[in-house]
Amino acid sequence: MKKVMGVLIVLLSVILALPAAAAPDLSEDHQFYEEIMYLMDRGVIEGYPDGTIRPDAEVTRAEAVVMIGRLMDFDRTKRATEFTDVPAGHYASGWIAEAAEAGYVLGVGNGKFEPNAPIIRGDMALIVERVFDLVFGIESTFTDVSADAYYAEAINKILAANITIGYPDRTFRPQVEVTRGQYAAFLARALEPEFKNDAVIEGSYQKDKTKVYTYENADGTTEAHSFEDVPDRGGLIYGFMWTVDTDDGNYEYLELENYDYLAYGYPYSEGDVAIVYPVQVGKTFTNGMEDETITLEITGVNVTVETAYQTFSNAVEITNEDGDKYYMVEGFGTVKSVNAEGDVIMELLNAE
Repeated sequence: MKKVMGVLIVLLSVILALPAAAAPDLSEDHQFYEEIMYLMDRGVIEGYPDGTIRPDAEVTRAEAVVMIGRLMDFDRTKRATEFTDVPAGHYASGWIAEAAEAGYVLGVGNGKFEPNAPIIRGDMALIVERVFDLVFGIESTFTDVSADAYYAEAINKILAANITIGYPDRTFRPQVEVTRGQYAAFLARALEPEFKNDAVIEGSYQKDKTKVYTYENADGTTEAHSFEDVPDRGGLIYGFMWTVDTDDGNYEYLELENYDYLAYGYPYSEGDVAIVYPVQVGKTFTNGMEDETITLEITGVNVTVETAYQTFSNAVEITNEDGDKYYMVEGFGTVKSVNAEGDVIMELLNAE
């Protein structure tokens, strides 16, 4: 009997260790399989009574709020809401009431919420911005998002946070309905750096957010760059960004990218452009403000550059007006910088 019990315990432990089973309509080759499974494991996506997930079905406004409610551990008790079309008996009334109280949703006007209407990408951006307290943005350059659109600022922020990159034709399609798979991707990217790596432009020079990059400076000191969720402090919201541990302390910075450029900047301050897109020899750009500016030029592509970490044969060389150079590689960012005399200022030691 003891032997049987031992076997049962082992089997039970194995079963409990297994990830949530995928739905019959969710194949492993689905574009958002990993994101959906991640949210299923967290209890954010529960599927339908027939066991399906329906990853390509549209998300209703009520369903979108329910998923946020599960993530934020809302009280799901049905109750009256401020919206005339969401009575207390509605299945999502508790979720919607609490989301409205938290300021995550505002309705569509005239006291209505339209719970059964599909949520559009512009409104999805607003919800994600509010739920995750996104404060840093970058001009999106999406051709179909006007600067005065009610969702424009939210789209700029989810772009900066690597939650979206839009479509290859440089559109965001803010009026298009969101599928359940797409919504899962947006939420997963807001929560987990691994998924943020999927929201970068093709040929991006951003670093891999799952790795730690160690650099050595000219004076022999080292610094380690890792992507972390930085706690709020001093009344300011931080969130995910790169943190740098040095021999003298630490600091944070942001990588901000759109289809025109990649920039680095400190939180709550101006940033500097690191590289402009598309990458072409002879392209110039300027950093700084007013009379304190410096001009930089892309002076080489597919350049071979040696670092302590490895030799890269696909580096982009960028030279400033003083003759200082730095080298950038897709997926690594800056790997080396030298002064006009060729002396090393900084180089990559490790990335793991």
